[in-house]
Amino acid sequence: MKKYTFVLLILSLVLTGCWDRRELNEIAITLALGIDKVDEEFQLTAQVVVPSEVSMKQSSGRSTVTLFQATGETIFEAFRKMTIDSPRKIYPGHLRMLVIGEELAKAGVGESLDLLSRDWELRSDFYVVVAKDKTAAEILNVTTPIESIPANKMFNTLKTSEENWAVTKGVTLDELLGDFITDGKDAVLTGIQVFGNQEVGSSKQNVESITPAAQIQYDYLAVFRQDKLVGWLNESESKGYNYIIDSVKSTVASISCPEEGKVSIEVINSKSELKGKINKGEPEVNVTIEVEGNVGEVECHIDMKDTKTIDALEKSYEKELKEIVHQTIETLQKQYNSDIFGFGQAIHRSNPKTWKKIKNQWDEEFTELTVNVEVDMKIRDTGTVSNSFLQKLEE
Repeated sequence: MKKYTFVLLILSLVLTGCWDRRELNEIAITLALGIDKVDEEFQLTAQVVVPSEVSMKQSSGRSTVTLFQATGETIFEAFRKMTIDSPRKIYPGHLRMLVIGEELAKAGVGESLDLLSRDWELRSDFYVVVAKDKTAAEILNVTTPIESIPANKMFNTLKTSEENWAVTKGVTLDELLGDFITDGKDAVLTGIQVFGNQEVGSSKQNVESITPAAQIQYDYLAVFRQDKLVGWLNESESKGYNYIIDSVKSTVASISCPEEGKVSIEVINSKSELKGKINKGEPEVNVTIEVEGNVGEVECHIDMKDTKTIDALEKSYEKELKEIVHQTIETLQKQYNSDIFGFGQAIHRSNPKTWKKIKNQWDEEFTELTVNVEVDMKIRDTGTVSNSFLQKLEE
């Protein structure tokens, strides 16, 4: 009996293989997809890697990527239609970026994302962004310097910007779909634009110049209500949003000096907390933000050795950030009526019974919601010099 068991075990190891194994020369590796709405149909654009141009061997100087495009009544249909142009099957298993056209986003993106949410071949860590003032196809049709594959450029730039400037937000497909179906929480996506000459941007000439004729650049945050784009935040509001949801890893803020000039503060740590409660029968949210930072630049005559100066800078930062946060909340309540912060979830966590009663009219409740904001800022370091050399320069 043991002998037969051993034989079966060996056979299982020998015969086991990848049941859906595909050769590299049979698939078109797609790193970015774009979805637009054109004449009541979906237009799908695939940015596909040209293997010969990204291999270790000497390239021919051609583009590292090529685009395939097709339209269909459904996304699945458009995918399959690409085979009339592409010699290989479009394979999105290594997808890094999904770009949604602005017009499609305004109409609603739910239908266009259903296939991607079902496809087992798709990895779950790609970012979703919205093309601002452009189609998704136009965004994907721009060559980029430094990163020879535009999809990698878009992915890495979004990640770097989110970690160092805090006005963008890297959102994966799973996170986006979660926001769409969660009560008390609306979605945001980062916007992406093309600046410059679009025609030259699609050619090799665009990467042969020190200053490219066309450049892909991230904008600020797109606000959704359910699955529809309803508007855009500006720079300070986008940063305010990230502070509120505890998504600021690092950034830089400029504080006005007592007389003239600016002091730049590098944020090295930020922690935010949302707490919901019911106050006299009405929902209420408290937002507490704690920030730590270092002095990065001083452009005025202040004594950095004086503790009173440090205290004043901290109070000034707290005041300015508090104003930004309040303005951000007001914009979402009065202009867009979109709870991208998850205030509804905070109420749900604190008082499930009350939330059950008000969740169906949360749109109305949100616009009148009282939000209390507290900011605490501590400066940890003032740099290697106490006072700016500019003071000596002007003496």
